Amino acid sequence: MADLADGEQAEMKGSGAKPYILKNTGGVYSCSCPAWRNQSIGIERRTCKHLRKLRGEDAEAARVGAAEALPKATRVKTAKESESGEDATEKAPPLLLAHPWENDVDLTDWWMSEKLDGVRAYWDGKRFWSRLGNEFFAPDWFTAGLPDFPLDGELFGGRKRFQRTVSVVRRQDKSQDWKELLFVVFDAPSVDAAFEQRLEHCRKWVDDTKPGYARWHPHERCQGTAHLRAELERVEGLGGEGLMLRQPGSRYEVGRSHTLLKVKSFKDDEAVVIGHVAGAGRHKGRLGALEVELRNGKRFSVGTGLSDAERASPPAIGTLITFRYQELSNDGVPRFPSYIGVRIDAAPFKAKR
Repeated sequence: MADLADGEQAEMKGSGAKPYILKNTGGVYSCSCPAWRNQSIGIERRTCKHLRKLRGEDAEAARVGAAEALPKATRVKTAKESESGEDATEKAPPLLLAHPWENDVDLTDWWMSEKLDGVRAYWDGKRFWSRLGNEFFAPDWFTAGLPDFPLDGELFGGRKRFQRTVSVVRRQDKSQDWKELLFVVFDAPSVDAAFEQRLEHCRKWVDDTKPGYARWHPHERCQGTAHLRAELERVEGLGGEGLMLRQPGSRYEVGRSHTLLKVKSFKDDEAVVIGHVAGAGRHKGRLGALEVELRNGKRFSVGTGLSDAERASPPAIGTLITFRYQELSNDGVPRFPSYIGVRIDAAPFKAKR
């Protein structure tokens, strides 16, 4: 069957006068037909009869079949569960999620680490999964040496490279671009022990096996608020996102827990793109700002933080984005919002009115 190389496109006759355009952009296949455009799932998981005709049923099934077969409310099986035949239809991926630090907890003696600006990934012993249960198609050479037990970590391409990391992990062609990433491990969910023992388990595994594209994430004891503030300033000065704090002796919990806190100078939130504002001056002919909506229905524009490439090809309407801001106005609108990137590990929402 024919296929499209990265960056190529092809035309295919449909029912209308104009042919449909099929593209491969960064390993994500698309079609201009209504059937492809109107699907309410991530673009990397969509297919249509035109793509199946071009690439073949087997190729398309291999590309999107695993993701389509995984319901959002179903947890992926771990390697041990798969071998034992145990049912894995509980909730998941079973990830521990953080609360923001509100200056209400003394973090002295907590375990402190840099908050990585990457994509959260759950290794089930065989494959990587996103928070939503979508598979990340990592090459075999990238996963070589990873263990048969679950690991919690981040696919990380370096500071200030969040959007590039997203573009790599959403590819489905197991490209060489994965060489830009590391799997940074910070927990072993299946180890029934306190955090210190789980972290040591990760460290020992990395030191013993020396995987080519994985490392464990170092932590240090927080010596008090002054130490916390100094480390936060250092990390943010290097372009980092902030800090994560783990409560000593804490167990791994599924869902949001106050045993895991995130600390940042700036706040962040998510919003759905509802419109594109045309640019002026230097940005004439491309995007000037994104018009977005919060969960509570508040609408505003995000016009900073976007690269020239993102202004030329902005996130589509309906896309969930992350942005950073300083504070909320009296009307509840974020002050000085700055675009961070597209979220691929969370689902778009409908605002409450």
